[in-house]
Amino acid sequence: MPSWEDPDPQNFTEIPTSLDGMTVLESLFKNAGPPPRAREIPETLTHFQDQRIDEYYWLKDRELPEVIDLLNNENEYAKRVTAGLEGLEEQLFSEIKNRIKETDLSVPVQKGNYQYFSKTQEGLQYPIHVRKRKGSETEEILLDENYEASGHSFFALGGLSVSPSEELAAILSDTDGSELYKLTVRSIADPSDVKVQLEECYYGLSWSLDSMYVFYTKTDSQMRPYQVWRLDLASGQSELVFQEDDEGCFVGIGTTKDDKYIVIEAASKTTTQIFTIDAAAPLAQPVAFSERVKDLEYSIEHWKDRFFIVSNRDNPDFSLFEVEEGVNDHNKWERYLEASEGVRMLDIEVFADFLALQERCLATTRLRVVDLRSKYIFEVEKSEEVSSIYIGANEEFESKLLRYEYTSMITPRSVFEIDLETRESVLLKQSEVLGTFDRSNYKTFRVWADARDGTKVPISVVARSDLQANEIGHPTLIYGYGSYEHSIDPTFSSARLSLLDRGLVFAFAHIRGGGEMGRAWYLDGKLDRKTHTFTDFIDCTRTLIETGWADRSKIAARGGSAGGMLMGAVANMAPELYRVIVAEVPFVDCLTTILDPSLPLTTFEWEEWGNPVTDKSIYDLMKSYAPYQNVAQTRYPFMLVTAGLNDPRVSYWEPAKWVQRLRAKTIEPRVILKTEMGAGHQGPSGRYDAWRDEAFIYAFVLSALDIT
Repeated sequence: MPSWEDPDPQNFTEIPTSLDGMTVLESLFKNAGPPPRAREIPETLTHFQDQRIDEYYWLKDRELPEVIDLLNNENEYAKRVTAGLEGLEEQLFSEIKNRIKETDLSVPVQKGNYQYFSKTQEGLQYPIHVRKRKGSETEEILLDENYEASGHSFFALGGLSVSPSEELAAILSDTDGSELYKLTVRSIADPSDVKVQLEECYYGLSWSLDSMYVFYTKTDSQMRPYQVWRLDLASGQSELVFQEDDEGCFVGIGTTKDDKYIVIEAASKTTTQIFTIDAAAPLAQPVAFSERVKDLEYSIEHWKDRFFIVSNRDNPDFSLFEVEEGVNDHNKWERYLEASEGVRMLDIEVFADFLALQERCLATTRLRVVDLRSKYIFEVEKSEEVSSIYIGANEEFESKLLRYEYTSMITPRSVFEIDLETRESVLLKQSEVLGTFDRSNYKTFRVWADARDGTKVPISVVARSDLQANEIGHPTLIYGYGSYEHSIDPTFSSARLSLLDRGLVFAFAHIRGGGEMGRAWYLDGKLDRKTHTFTDFIDCTRTLIETGWADRSKIAARGGSAGGMLMGAVANMAPELYRVIVAEVPFVDCLTTILDPSLPLTTFEWEEWGNPVTDKSIYDLMKSYAPYQNVAQTRYPFMLVTAGLNDPRVSYWEPAKWVQRLRAKTIEPRVILKTEMGAGHQGPSGRYDAWRDEAFIYAFVLSALDIT
């Protein structure tokens, strides 16, 4: 009996480890009957005189009833396969739910005359956004997401912005997962007093100082945000303010912290150009902050009579610059602070006398503070090496208190406030984990993998404190992403405790293509170096086996979106390493998609993956690793694949086609496809639905690993 004591005294549901000589999941697949099979209608796709045959190309046409029927049949098949896991799924859902304080409040944030916060209530799927005036206990409801979601199976809030007058709220809402939002501007005092409603808007909201105009963005037919519009609340009419014609650029909008400037950003993956509008003169034309310079990236924040700029000018890991108002030449930016070698400067938060720097190095984040009066710099302390620290919500420019958040894989999300003069920190709130959670029952640490080219790759690991590395190892779930310079930081998950308590080791593989180790880490996993992402993940898996943490016969892998493409690639490259793979909304038919500029987001992606339309070497490389193109006649792991019918980022047909090809070409395919028929890229939107979805995934993984 281990020295560790089960923090949850309930008895876990037992899963039989064999049935007629088969594991339980093998038996469930066998007894579920034949899976759905789509008709094969070969389509010849030719590029660079190279022919690819796609038997399921026709699944792109969602107007065909046969396509919707197939997705529904796939969902029914997934239910049949997992019917025997319903008891375990229900228990996992109860465990997840019972650890969460269902009725709770966020930490209030002061802005102007009000404190803003959100609250959740037991039994309700979505948060309620409220505020209280200084000195008052009366709550005003800004937005009840539950009310807005009524009658819809999906709801997502894309933005909520209060006017400078503090009387109006601008709201972006999505009820189908398409990420095309309805913009509603209404009175806070009387929500029935709707000023304007507009359809098919995108992310981003900015107000003029007089609260008479709202700036918002719209997309083109490829879902690229390319326009900024100005809504006149007096007339209800909108006028085009800015349009970006470069198909490789996205447009975003925001406001400086002091509300003085409306900021329009036109950015590709490698180049930024910013335009500003004086928020006190909303009818003025946007002014270029600098000319557009290829490969120059930057972001800005206003401070008194000048701007601070975080930019990669002269340093790929970015530095901090400053420039006076009215100077529109990047050559005249003055260097304020150079980033340390190997440290990626990410973002800043400005105050009247201080500036906070968000940075990342060695696969963790750090937070430093600059005294703008003396230029003295200090680092906000972290209590654990493998942990994450972030700038929090700070709305008051004159404040000398910095709100920040801290978490690790064994420390729940914690909100702190540090006095920038005395450097004393106060814990305002730590997310409560109900039940008998004790962080001393768990441990988190770092393992370094040797990639096949000699590169050291960090892995963040969490496990029960009684588990030790040994010859056999332990059941392990390894998660990866590795694209777009997106970092997977070591953070806490109360749901994950259901895996840890059952003896699983959980690991984040910080593979190349992400941003965990600086800009060079990202560059070494994109374009013609993309395969480093996949081989790093495999090498991380092998390292966990070799160091005695992972049981080579009980390894699960999980990733979503570009991380889902990662799952497809490693399934093709090393299927023998993994017992089960979870690929969520996976970008698996990447070559076909990136070859088609008419599809959403494609042209913007060429700077990430390369352009196979014009570059044969990129075409050949993508063809060599694209999961859909490389399905082999071999035995694959158990596979759980998800999709969203309304997903604008990874179209539903990519996972649907992939599953069909896996069934047609592999040996004894054991794969299910679960499609959200009324949602998009993020899956279920309500918190209870999301918890149940996670329980479903956990049940599949645990049964595949024969964990009782």
